[in-house]
Amino acid sequence: MKFQFTAIQTDGKVIEGETEAGTPGDVLEQLGAKGLRPISIRPISTMFQVRRSVFGGSINAQDQIFITRYLALMLKVGTDLFRAIDILIEDFDKAEVKALLIEMRTNLEKGVPFYITFANHPKAFSPVFVNMVKSGEQSGNLDTVLENLSVSLEKNEALKSKIKGALIYPAILLVASLIILLGLVSFALPKLSEVFSSGNFNPPTFSRVVFAVGAFFGKYDVIILSSIAIFAITIIVFFKASVTFRKVMLRFLKKLPVVKKVAHRIGIQRFASVLAQLMKAGLPIIDALELTADSVGDDDIRASLLRISREGITKGTTIGDSFKRETAFPRVVTNLIAISEKSGHIDDVLDTIARFYEVEIDESLKTLVAFIEPVMLIGIGGIVATIALAIIVPIYQLVGQI
Repeated sequence: MKFQFTAIQTDGKVIEGETEAGTPGDVLEQLGAKGLRPISIRPISTMFQVRRSVFGGSINAQDQIFITRYLALMLKVGTDLFRAIDILIEDFDKAEVKALLIEMRTNLEKGVPFYITFANHPKAFSPVFVNMVKSGEQSGNLDTVLENLSVSLEKNEALKSKIKGALIYPAILLVASLIILLGLVSFALPKLSEVFSSGNFNPPTFSRVVFAVGAFFGKYDVIILSSIAIFAITIIVFFKASVTFRKVMLRFLKKLPVVKKVAHRIGIQRFASVLAQLMKAGLPIIDALELTADSVGDDDIRASLLRISREGITKGTTIGDSFKRETAFPRVVTNLIAISEKSGHIDDVLDTIARFYEVEIDESLKTLVAFIEPVMLIGIGGIVATIALAIIVPIYQLVGQI
């Protein structure tokens, strides 16, 4: 795999180049052996990079949580930023994180602002993350901002885990049911069809159709199963590797009746949480709204936030009145924002709203699962009943002729 690197020579000269290596850690070893101090290491875009980004190897949310929490703690107890980063470099074994920390330390030594290192890695660190760090660095409250960031990231991960956990049982039920159905259609039906055929008995049309489907699956079962597996893997790969494909899939899913309600509540929770953190970090309300709009993941809420920013507050309308014009937000949310604006505690109220919607999302997920399970059972039960009737009806007719 090819990597592009920027490094400092022993005479202080900055150089750039490319090298072949298996991991960023290998690049670090190569540069160190040559007496070079790395500033940045980036993989050159290839199919191998896509494979690596899909199946792992990048800076994930857990890495971000550990970095922000650790740096916040070290800064609070009085450790300087350079020493804190050096300790992290020694503690981290993950090559990608170690390369990031080395780049961070080198940038600081050159006088580059702390937030720039995160901004150089947009795939790992969102604009919200970067701007919060930037605001904390400029205001002198970096320790507080990093602590708030770690808490926010932990809550986001907890919410994601909750969503995934709620969908595990339906997913297992679906897979198990499909395996049973494929077994019935691919193995049981063809054998039963042969029994009726060898007995010179002509089953009814309905049964012959079902048996024909079974015979088709029995004959091409390997091809069909392989195609299904390849299709599923392709969907997963494209979902993780392609932002456009992921947006299209999510937009489709969010239009489903029950999913739409859950997705909207997740969008409201995300809006309240992100905007509260940005305001606490000291960002101007216009900038905070623009950044929040790009991170909520809900098209309606995003459009509303942009209108509030560009057509409301920018033109002199109060925050509360601007929110009240939008239908994407529940009335209780807009009223709370309007009231909190007068008291000067919008960020605290937004935090409360975010916590409230975390509970609402939990309830919505339970409703979603309660809706999915019977629908799946009814659908699978209908298929099994169809197969059973296709078998029972000709048997009943055959017994009646004896």
